[in-house]
Amino acid sequence: MGQRDLPLSALGRTQAAAWAPVLAGLPLDGVWCSDLLRCRETAALALAGTGRSATPLAGLREVNMGAWQGLTADEIRTRFPGEFERRGADIAHVAPEGGESLGQAQRRFCATLEQTLPAGGLALVVAHAGVNRTCLCRALGLPLSEIFRLGQDYCCLNILELPPEAPARLIALNLPPGSALPPRPAWTDRRGPGSAPRP
Repeated sequence: MGQRDLPLSALGRTQAAAWAPVLAGLPLDGVWCSDLLRCRETAALALAGTGRSATPLAGLREVNMGAWQGLTADEIRTRFPGEFERRGADIAHVAPEGGESLGQAQRRFCATLEQTLPAGGLALVVAHAGVNRTCLCRALGLPLSEIFRLGQDYCCLNILELPPEAPARLIALNLPPGSALPPRPAWTDRRGPGSAPRP
């Protein structure tokens, strides 16, 4: 889908709403989302009953797939002979016509997070599978060539701990909609500015 601005399906709305009772118990310090409609709708449904709303940011959009957006893999192979395979061989650097490479998307997305997230506390970011994976790769020190080893199903939740002056720690990956969160570990402790993690 890339950056095509489409609404959630009925299933997507049900999945997003399943997070509302889970998120209601978290002391969120800030919420941000991609400005594409499907993420704005997801955030609104997931935050229902919390009294919070998400701030939309263009920098959190999905990878721009350019001329490939809306096409199946077979359609891409037919219309752009050899390009699908060329991108697959160097996914970090090769971009579709008019789009961006995963490396470019990673720099955009992570720079937006770095400029936005508070130094401490709990932050919720509602984004997309592609850019989520690029962020997880950076946090875990994985090359982008390993990106599809990280599951990102629709409306999943990941929890990252980002302690100051220390490597990121992955608390949870690809939790299905409505899942119970891990028991209150360090990532939910409120330890003061600059020391609390940012899932």
